[in-house]
Amino acid sequence: MLVLPEHITARPLLVAHGRIADAAGPGAWSLDLRHHLIFPGLINAHDHLQLNNIRRLPEQAPFPNSYAWMAAFQPYFREPAVAAACAVPEAVRHWHGALKNLLCGATTVVHHDPWHPVLDSPTFPTRVLRRVGWCHSLGLGMEHAVLGSAPLAPYGPPVVESFRATPATQPWIIHLAEGTDAVAAAELAQLDALGCLAANTVLVHGVGLSAADMTRVLARGAAVIWCPASNITVLGRTLEPRCLFDSRRLALGSDSRLSGSRDLLEELRMAAVHSDLGPAELLRLVTTDASRVLAIPEVGGLDPGQYADLVIVRDSGSDPYQVLLNLQRADIRAVVCGGVPAIADPDFADWFAACDVETVSVRLDGRPKLCARALAWCDAMALEPGLEYSPA
Repeated sequence: MLVLPEHITARPLLVAHGRIADAAGPGAWSLDLRHHLIFPGLINAHDHLQLNNIRRLPEQAPFPNSYAWMAAFQPYFREPAVAAACAVPEAVRHWHGALKNLLCGATTVVHHDPWHPVLDSPTFPTRVLRRVGWCHSLGLGMEHAVLGSAPLAPYGPPVVESFRATPATQPWIIHLAEGTDAVAAAELAQLDALGCLAANTVLVHGVGLSAADMTRVLARGAAVIWCPASNITVLGRTLEPRCLFDSRRLALGSDSRLSGSRDLLEELRMAAVHSDLGPAELLRLVTTDASRVLAIPEVGGLDPGQYADLVIVRDSGSDPYQVLLNLQRADIRAVVCGGVPAIADPDFADWFAACDVETVSVRLDGRPKLCARALAWCDAMALEPGLEYSPA
């Protein structure tokens, strides 16, 4: 049992067996967190974990749709630096993608690619949503999709088959309307004609959705994952999120660094710039609303029974939601998974010891930290700018 005295709602926070508890048991170990804020671990609703070490396409002009961007990227794979990045073993790249998320406080991630065995590792740095169906996109999930002048090879499960194989109680996720042209604008109608627009359908990006499309999405009980940084990079614009947010049918994703932001904290700031959502509303996109959209009630909050995934930061005395929005990853005092610290400032060494967690010393963006040794895979750490082992 761990007792955390304060959090954002100013009540004692109790942890037992990896979950938030409603009562303190005998012999509880207490941690003094006065002058701190405790947020739920953040949920990154969209990433491609194995792509975060690959350089972006050096193309500045906006593309009409994501298929054109993918076609333009194909010759770039032959560049030596890109080829070398892709040659890194996939297990290492997936681990690196999880570390990227953990370091910014994202303790749960939705991985939009085939499942890799390393994701089943008991020491994998983040939770990865498994109860989910997925298809990459209409263009890559249909044999005869019309993509303009740039044919692309099929990738991932076929659209209809993957939708039908997904239980109605679990989300089915697909890139859709990722563009500003007629191809993107037509995709929601195509998806609906295939019988794949339902209450468990979760659309990623949705930049090309019209107002009528938004109404149809909400009428079906479907949802959207918003990735503004990736949208601006690839397409030059993003969607207007207010109606989706007000209906609690919106979550936030960072996408991979191949087109998206450095991490989810940066994505939150990008979302603030490109919307009228306030700091408290933005927090919902990566906690409670993401939990609802993705049907994962066990994460995203601080209620009894939920996993004790936590982000601990200093309380500056200002608006706590603004504190999170301004946060840099090195400023985080501790990231906690299941009540156990994963990476934290060195003065939390006793907490690691109380949890019987062996640590290594690292530096994160120049700041000393302690990291659980089981997470510190040196090959994966070497891929992360700003993260390095620190001599004892």
